[in-house]
Amino acid sequence: MRVLMVHNAYQQRGGEDSVVESEVALLRQHGHEVHLYERHNDEVNQVSRLNVAAQTLWSTQTTREVKALISQFLPDVMHVHNTLPLVSPSVYWAARAQGVPVVQTLHNFRLMCPQAIFLREGKVCEDCLGKVPWRAVQHRCYRGSAVQSGAVAVMLSTHRALGTFQKKVSRYIALNQFCKDKFVAGGLPADRISIKPNFVAWPHVPDWRARAGGLFVGRLSEEKGISVMLAAMRLMANPGVQIIGGGAFEAETKAVAGTSYLGFLPLDDIMARMASAAFLVLPSVCYEGFPRTLVEAFASGMPVIASRLGSMAELVADGRTGLLFNPGDAADLAAKIEWAHQHPQAMLLMGQAARKEYESRYTPEQNCAELIEIYRQAIAESG
Repeated sequence: MRVLMVHNAYQQRGGEDSVVESEVALLRQHGHEVHLYERHNDEVNQVSRLNVAAQTLWSTQTTREVKALISQFLPDVMHVHNTLPLVSPSVYWAARAQGVPVVQTLHNFRLMCPQAIFLREGKVCEDCLGKVPWRAVQHRCYRGSAVQSGAVAVMLSTHRALGTFQKKVSRYIALNQFCKDKFVAGGLPADRISIKPNFVAWPHVPDWRARAGGLFVGRLSEEKGISVMLAAMRLMANPGVQIIGGGAFEAETKAVAGTSYLGFLPLDDIMARMASAAFLVLPSVCYEGFPRTLVEAFASGMPVIASRLGSMAELVADGRTGLLFNPGDAADLAAKIEWAHQHPQAMLLMGQAARKEYESRYTPEQNCAELIEIYRQAIAESG
């Protein structure tokens, strides 16, 4: 197939950027032609706020460039990832005007929630689900700004009214059943949402010997539950959890974790530590889409201790591929971590089950087959 991949890259590289890079490489490895059209949020610093707000609603630059690309590349399908703020939903119109079916991966809940993760003041908030998202403006949910929240709310309301999300996208990809259910509750057509998880290529065969200690890998931010993680560490004499990542809570993390805080590490170093750790901690307090670190943990043969919240409660089988704790409950998290340290054999068996889960659901080969089938469905449904 000839696939036009579209993505608005983030200023701080994250999981979505990695997924785009991995899917482009995956398709090319399997003989498909891929052209990546990418805009980067660094462009935001070069234009006025009014210009950014206008592009968020309708980007004439993206529309012009994508139409030209379609004429030259002649794709069978256009696969869109992030559109905020510079790509904008106008990219769907550009493709459909030239007869190209559109597939959109729903990495987060942006189409339902301007902030994208259903979180306000550290707690899950669904005030905007299935409604005009004006409460997000009132609470300054996006970047703490009423103006920027308003720009996203206007974009969502306008394109809902135009039927963009209902009529211009041939096929949506949700990352799991929990996410699909939320999108359906928010108004997206259930019969056009396929479920395809994220994947990772893991070249290492797990070594089940000498596994010890836990890992937290991710952004040191409120939504990722770093405050819960640190509170749990304060309750334990010897937490035995190393923390990898950077972000707003870096100073506090250094103060609590001490030498167990490793800062930001390259992927190869993270993979090496995952290969020898006994478990991963995922204490997020928001609805995660599909944490890439969870798949990496399963691939490395590591069980996951996760919040019993949203998709994490679906992806981690309590007592089989990991342990679940009450969201935001530091004492419960501490108890689960201590149990994990005290029961290494049980955690080893969970890690082996997690590896089997990876082999059956999250390998590159299976993911490529699922992705191509979704493209075929989009082509057939668009006529």
